[in-house]
Amino acid sequence: MSADSLVAEAPARSPRQVVGAYVALTKPRVIELLLITTIPAMLLAQHGLPPLWLIACTLTGGTLAAGSANALNCFVDADIDSVMKRTTARPLAQNTIPPRNALIFGIVLGIVSFAFLWIFVNLMSAAFAVATILFYIFVYTLVLKRRTSQNIIWGGMAGCMPVIIGWSAVTGTVEWPALVMFGVIFFWTPPHTWALAMKFKEDYARAGVPMLPVVATAQQVTRQIVIYSWITVVCTLALAPVTSWIYVAVAALSGVWFAVFAHKLHNVVRRGGSTNTMKFFHMSNLYLMLVFCGLAVDAVVGLPVLGWPF
Repeated sequence: MSADSLVAEAPARSPRQVVGAYVALTKPRVIELLLITTIPAMLLAQHGLPPLWLIACTLTGGTLAAGSANALNCFVDADIDSVMKRTTARPLAQNTIPPRNALIFGIVLGIVSFAFLWIFVNLMSAAFAVATILFYIFVYTLVLKRRTSQNIIWGGMAGCMPVIIGWSAVTGTVEWPALVMFGVIFFWTPPHTWALAMKFKEDYARAGVPMLPVVATAQQVTRQIVIYSWITVVCTLALAPVTSWIYVAVAALSGVWFAVFAHKLHNVVRRGGSTNTMKFFHMSNLYLMLVFCGLAVDAVVGLPVLGWPF
């Protein structure tokens, strides 16, 4: 982002268009998925239903933090967004708002999220939120994304943090179940994202982003999708000692479905057939939602946990 581009004037827009552009900077659809994982983490930490005000405050602070990270990401990646067909409708690519305003907006959201979480939740959760923003921008967006095909593996750690923030909001600590949930999202993120990247391979290549499908064959990519999918399923089952048969049944059944779907994708590619990777992409969203909804239901119902087998 050059100095000249920071002061570029945006064309005149109606107030409604401008508000919509700022909302779009925060990538609301991405935030929805993050919030889906935060609530179950809080329920499991509480072993029931935490105070509703705490849930509301944690979700509000988390939304502000995620919006900050996404807005700053849009600012840094404005050059990429303008050449990728999938992202040309984003506000900075359309010059709906000036880049300088987007930068200030993202920074202000981050400051407000920290203050809000510190005041209404606790300092640990606030610190984790800021750490997530900084990691997403300075480690993933500025370093990993444009330099390595491993970008989404390590950069995806930012998307794992809502469960840590949710757990620490309830307990003031970070215990091993929170780390397992972190692991679930960590291993789920690459196959989910690679399926999308396979669909938009040419977009990423045009933008100079070395996503795995750009630098590897489709067969190599789907093989990695299968491996990471199975690791994700195994990771979900690691929560069995702190949950009941309700969660374990949901995790096991949906996990088999997820893994089998990954195998089918790989087999089609290996045979040289036509693939619909977006079907796997959307299905992986549903899978993660099922796992965490199962976790939430399990925590609220409160059946005896299975415990350790020894």
